[in-house]
Amino acid sequence: MRQLFFLLLITILLFSCKNENRDFSAKKIFRYNESAGISSLDPAFAKDQANIWACNQLYNGLVELDNNLNINPCIANEWNITENGCLYTFILRKDVCFIDNKCFNNTKRRVTAYDFEFSFKRIVDEKIASPGAWIFNYVKKESNNYAFKALNDSIFQIKLNQAFPPFLGLLSMQYCSVIPHEAIEYYGKDFRNNPVGTGAFYLKLWKEGVKMVLLKNPDYFQFEENERLPYLDAINISFIIDKQSAFLEFAKGNLDFMSGIDASYKDELLTFNGKLNPKYENKFNLISQAYLNTEYLGFLMDTVNLQNNPLKIKAVRQAINYGFDRVKMIKYLRNNIGTAALNGIIPKGLAGFDSTFKNGYNFNPDKSRKLLAEAGFPGGKGLGEISLSTTASYLDLCRYIQNQLAEIGIKLKIDVNPPATLREMIAKSKTPFFRGSWIADYPDAENYLSLFYSPNFCPAGPNYTHFKNKNFDLLYEKSQTETNDSIRFSYYKQMDRIIIEEAPVVVLYYDQVLRFTQKNIKNIGSNPMNLLTLKRVKKD
Repeated sequence: MRQLFFLLLITILLFSCKNENRDFSAKKIFRYNESAGISSLDPAFAKDQANIWACNQLYNGLVELDNNLNINPCIANEWNITENGCLYTFILRKDVCFIDNKCFNNTKRRVTAYDFEFSFKRIVDEKIASPGAWIFNYVKKESNNYAFKALNDSIFQIKLNQAFPPFLGLLSMQYCSVIPHEAIEYYGKDFRNNPVGTGAFYLKLWKEGVKMVLLKNPDYFQFEENERLPYLDAINISFIIDKQSAFLEFAKGNLDFMSGIDASYKDELLTFNGKLNPKYENKFNLISQAYLNTEYLGFLMDTVNLQNNPLKIKAVRQAINYGFDRVKMIKYLRNNIGTAALNGIIPKGLAGFDSTFKNGYNFNPDKSRKLLAEAGFPGGKGLGEISLSTTASYLDLCRYIQNQLAEIGIKLKIDVNPPATLREMIAKSKTPFFRGSWIADYPDAENYLSLFYSPNFCPAGPNYTHFKNKNFDLLYEKSQTETNDSIRFSYYKQMDRIIIEEAPVVVLYYDQVLRFTQKNIKNIGSNPMNLLTLKRVKKD
């Protein structure tokens, strides 16, 4: 009898384990790797792609972008902008709640306009030192306080000093996510790893450097086709630093998604023309489109004005621009991923990109030689060696430029730095010639032109080249208050042409979004800002 009992018990346990495994395997878990690591889940510090992607799953703002970069309602149902463009009034939904958390004493907590007032004032609080404080530079100050005002639970207002047409796009950034004051009071600095948001997912586990698990928010407020979002049950984020190792995990099916491509496996995964290698066509999907990311080399204009520095001469900067073949560089070094930058700093895909402009920097070594001679350096004689600071990831591109410029007499010395070191050098104006890139923070060409507005000199702003031009500044200021899109875009094109003429940068290429997924992943979509939004993703 006892033996029969144990046999029955073992059978039940085995059957239960089998059912548990089956239930677990039936869960729709989306897995991706974040090689750069995640430093904070506080939206006040959503300053790089890794943090932005995670925060985008956990939080919501007043508005959001769709895959075509249209601004759509989110927690704000509707909004009104006064004719002078200075007063924004948002009407909030009444069915949005924060994820359940012990900071609320086990009660349901609805989002109100006062939460947005708190969240936005927190971003500009100097004690917080949020890198996103700049997004509210145009917000009016009243009695030294920023003009964020909750009129009641459902109406939220923002006053600007002057019209700024891209402002609504700024509000789609993760910095502008809503958070509750109770969570900040309860967790303090530990809010970075105890996020409390309204997003489609919430944090379940974060073992830093190892794994992060986000679970489905069962009370999420958005629906699609009468079904509550999200479709996934969970998100599993790994932190494999080596990109080749991460690719191998993807190839084995242990990751569902991979963004971008590394030189270590570029030729394995892609053809020479940037298409998916035929041997993987039945295994993976490839999604590709223009990316609002411009890669460039920048000259620090303050430094180049020093005596005896040849880079102070515009003709030398122009000679560098004409001295290498961007088309071949993209073809052979990047498998045609991206577009050679024969125009200005504004990338393809943004209004203001001037596709009709034919006076950009095509490869013209004869013109380079002529410009060098005009500058007093015939054949590069007397020019000396020019140092270019970069990172290991871009070493192949820099060596290509180095070799081509050597043929016209320009000698480049390549200084390779860790990414963090190079970023610090650029931010502190410690390198006279550097490789940089600019990924759009919001979908407006003003974002790129702000890099050259003289009041934005770093470290106060993003003008890392310290470029200063009176006509450029005047056009920039006129564009800020121009609400007529056609006129504003014409200002953008004029500014872009000034950048081409004065050559404070060597624009290399306009990047391209590459997304690889397993065949059972649906609806992941793509967008020109490469923002990862998982609430509509399905996994078969």
